[in-house]
Amino acid sequence: MTETASSPAALKPLRVAVIGGGITGLAAAQRLVSRSSKVQVVLLESSQRLGGIIRTEAADGFLMELGPDSFITNKPAAIQLCEEIGFTAQLIATDARFRRSLVLRNGKPMPVPDGFMLMAPSKPWAILTTPILSFRGRLRLLSEAFIAGRMTAEDESLASFVRRRFGQQTLDRLVQPLVGGIYTADPEKLSLRATMPRFLEMEQSHGSVIRATLAQQKSDRKQALKHPHGVPESSGSGARYGLFATAAGGLSDMVAAIEQTLRKSGRVEIRLGAEVTGIDRPTVFDAQWAVQLRQESPLTFDAVIVTLPTQAAARVLKTAIRPELHAALQEIEYASSAVVVSGHQLSDFAHPLDAFGLVIPAIEQRKILAVSFSSRKFPDRAPAGQILLRTFVGGAMQPELLHQDDNTIAGFVNAELRSIFGMNALPMFSEVIRYHNAMPQYHVGHLARVARIESLARETPGLYLAGSGYTGVGIPDSIASGWTAADRVL
Repeated sequence: MTETASSPAALKPLRVAVIGGGITGLAAAQRLVSRSSKVQVVLLESSQRLGGIIRTEAADGFLMELGPDSFITNKPAAIQLCEEIGFTAQLIATDARFRRSLVLRNGKPMPVPDGFMLMAPSKPWAILTTPILSFRGRLRLLSEAFIAGRMTAEDESLASFVRRRFGQQTLDRLVQPLVGGIYTADPEKLSLRATMPRFLEMEQSHGSVIRATLAQQKSDRKQALKHPHGVPESSGSGARYGLFATAAGGLSDMVAAIEQTLRKSGRVEIRLGAEVTGIDRPTVFDAQWAVQLRQESPLTFDAVIVTLPTQAAARVLKTAIRPELHAALQEIEYASSAVVVSGHQLSDFAHPLDAFGLVIPAIEQRKILAVSFSSRKFPDRAPAGQILLRTFVGGAMQPELLHQDDNTIAGFVNAELRSIFGMNALPMFSEVIRYHNAMPQYHVGHLARVARIESLARETPGLYLAGSGYTGVGIPDSIASGWTAADRVL
């Protein structure tokens, strides 16, 4: 017997559970209800707030991001989501006056060479004159243009690639601290193919990162000649927002706008304080999933999107999936970190703090990873004459520092700010925010692990996995992951 358009089975809405109310779960729910009128969603979040690590607080004229403070715009998902929910008018770009970064060299902050984007030097003269590298180190970096490319497809670590192409000094003094500020990872373990595949593509297409960068510059100049008044805004979001964007009132405003969109749909039930303790696999005779909440009766669904960290996903799915999938989810490691948010008088620093922030090489042997000058990066984050800082501690290379209590962490952060920037007074306020096992570590072989996870998950119909543990750690990647899972449901 087949279903007709008017049969009860055809008219029955598809019930979908989204486990986790971070940006991935919110994006998945938004996608489901915006793409189909026949879907009902229940969003289950264990805490009492949505947004996951996205969290904005305001006090005494300071606007503080306690998690991420912005998103990259050359990956389109975040901009597209803002367009779909009518939020683009709230987006702002970085402050062009301070658009540079610093790196610590023998205890002193120095500018990252102009045009050096992670490891793509677009201005050779800036490399030749930078004091961050020795003369020999500069020549070794620039000699990358003459080193034959390796055409094998095998994965390798970031450290291996940089050492092979640019030399040890460029790795130690520039690339490691810049990448560490993004992934809080050990470069000896970090998969280049999973995190920055464009550099491998540059090597394979042009035989050299530098040659590929120069070729791109030549192409860009040709484009500029075709559009003498600037490349049309429709050609990319970066033309309007620069490389990074955020919400004028903080990223929590974007979370609130998504929540409002979901509630207006009338087809999304949001349940806070709903801790999922287990998800049962459907049987041959029952096509529904049973989601068990703590101290509640199970809820049943036609499909489940799990956006939890991979190891947490493994725990709640233990009885529902094959042992091979359970083991594969647990293989992805996570690092913990802390952010110390502090407010200061600008006059309390000998250094002008005239940049977006400072990254610190591991070989400097400091107790902090990086410092973001939040109110230099974006406007209206601090009152006039004051500055808001975000100092990062821990990560994969210094996990032992997180064993200290909050007062100890705040104390050694203050000591580092005094030593590096000449801070001569205690902060007006200081808050330590800890993120336990929040940053997935994309170790060498990560893409193969993810492919295996996806293959095994497909053997369980109605189960979809999404989040930062798989194909990208930033806000746009997390949104795209939630959208992909929702599209597969539909």
